[in-house]
Amino acid sequence: MSGATIDHSAPTASAPGPVAPFLPDRFHSAVPFYVEGRHDYPRRLIQHVAASLRLSTGAHVLDLGCGPGFLAIAFAELGCTALGIDPNKGMLAAARELAAKQAVSCEFRQGSSYALGPELGQFKLITMGRSFHWMERAGTLRALDAILEPQGAVALFGDHHVKCRENNWVQAFEAARLRFEGRDEFTRLRKSGRIDGHETVFIDSAFACLDRLGVVERRTVSIEALVARALSYSASSPEKLGNRRLQFEASVREAISPFAENGSLTELVEFSALVAQRPQSAG
Repeated sequence: MSGATIDHSAPTASAPGPVAPFLPDRFHSAVPFYVEGRHDYPRRLIQHVAASLRLSTGAHVLDLGCGPGFLAIAFAELGCTALGIDPNKGMLAAARELAAKQAVSCEFRQGSSYALGPELGQFKLITMGRSFHWMERAGTLRALDAILEPQGAVALFGDHHVKCRENNWVQAFEAARLRFEGRDEFTRLRKSGRIDGHETVFIDSAFACLDRLGVVERRTVSIEALVARALSYSASSPEKLGNRRLQFEASVREAISPFAENGSLTELVEFSALVAQRPQSAG
């Protein structure tokens, strides 16, 4: 396809369900807590993805919905030429600060999945971490098809807690957080399972060849970092909580403190990348 701009109108009948409203400042009050509380991605996982795609030094990588730049910075550290795009100025400022702190060369620009034009260039890899669900997914993949190299890939990164006794605190953490959450209608639908998963969207796109790569790590996290994590979610951001924020923070601390030792907890986390490519013709 040659079109590069996604229509903001309602999705077509074949689209995979409702689309999140485009709110560039959705996370603006959560930026500092996102950096402090959210997981970055293990270097081993980044290396696995790079090796599976045979990324060479200088390979062009686009991190779409980059947030504070975790993925763009990680691939730049491997020698890739990385560009991060996000609609939120605060996230971009945090990404530039983090890149400078780590002495990594990255470019960050304000933009979104609704404006993916040929002026961006061509990419060997396009990454998204915890951002695809906020996009008009089918239209985004059509636009990415125009800027991805023939042998390139789209990779969705994510993480989840392994079910084990070590992670028993997670249920208490989520229960404390959910009591205060202000979910919008789209988030309620997504959490209810009434919207197709990302795998379905990819299978129905040009990128129907799917592989999943993953690693499992044990990490130590402080109570205060978990409070920051709770504040980093859009449904429980400082903006959404308003004057309930102090009560919310106290509730989270109270819920997880019984599981802590010297102010910290451990968590067993699986980090994964869903790597999607165009099917290759035989021979």
